Amino acid sequence: MRIGIIGAGAMGSTHAAGWAQTPATLCGFLADPPAEARALAARYQAQVFPNLEALLAAVDVVDVCAPTHLHYPLVLQAAAAGKHIICEKPLALSVAHGQAMIAACRQACVRLFVAHVVRFFPEYASAQAAVAQGEIGQPAVIRLSRASYQPQKPVGNWFLDPDKSGGMMLDLMVHDFDYARWIAGDVARVYARSLQQQQPEAAVDYALAILTHRNGAISHIEGSWAYPPPTFRTRLEIAGSDGLIECHPDHTLALATYLRQAGAGDVPDVGVPGSPMLENPYTTEIKAFYTAITQGLPARVSAADGLAALQIALAARESAQRGVAIDLPRLPELE
Repeated sequence: MRIGIIGAGAMGSTHAAGWAQTPATLCGFLADPPAEARALAARYQAQVFPNLEALLAAVDVVDVCAPTHLHYPLVLQAAAAGKHIICEKPLALSVAHGQAMIAACRQACVRLFVAHVVRFFPEYASAQAAVAQGEIGQPAVIRLSRASYQPQKPVGNWFLDPDKSGGMMLDLMVHDFDYARWIAGDVARVYARSLQQQQPEAAVDYALAILTHRNGAISHIEGSWAYPPPTFRTRLEIAGSDGLIECHPDHTLALATYLRQAGAGDVPDVGVPGSPMLENPYTTEIKAFYTAITQGLPARVSAADGLAALQIALAARESAQRGVAIDLPRLPELE
């Protein structure tokens, strides 16, 4: 299986490292300008493609690590060429574009995967498995936080242009919108508030979204680009009818579970000790996509999952702008 990566920035480099851990052949990179890909191509003994047409003619799988506003046209062109596609999150900048991307891939009989890497982090995956196995009963309240500094790029910081990145809610909070849905199912309503201020040295961007899932569960999602570099903090808490799972960066346990026992109150169960990751979650993600393609298996995250997360993120952004709750229509792709 031959891989071509579009984009030679942080994600292009990260995905390349993941592909290097699979039997696939990393053929080369496409970047604008092409010179940006030379060092990365040399590291993996790959080529720098002069244009998209050259890349499509040489590979079986296209890995899209380009800025978000380019996902839509790139995926359509890759699908038309009959290539399987991995696309970084968020899937697109609009639900209509996301739906068109999925339809194009279905018509071309190619696979489309969206890289929501949080599903592959050990603590998050373990928590989801515990919920799925009924360890804490029916999930009722989920609290997720992802707070960091504003993305830094020396030149042309497209992250800070909402027309290109979608803004903080689409670029950062979409991780936890996807995870909350993975835990508690489809979302019916979103209400969000946000704070955006331009400071002398950087912008403050903070938001809190409340998701009402169709099964009645509630998710509180916090996101921020307000910390100074290099701070990056996350938090996970899932409360169910029979117990609680939590993961906090300040805890000595990476994942702790507290179960309710009749007459005994809250009893802490055995936690997962904090320890170095055995494998980079991005590599785990790429390996999963490789297996899904080569063996024809379902992926942990599908194109429809990526579309649903996008729909939630767009609703949160709209809610914050308008100051009202947004009801989410059911998407045909999720039926």
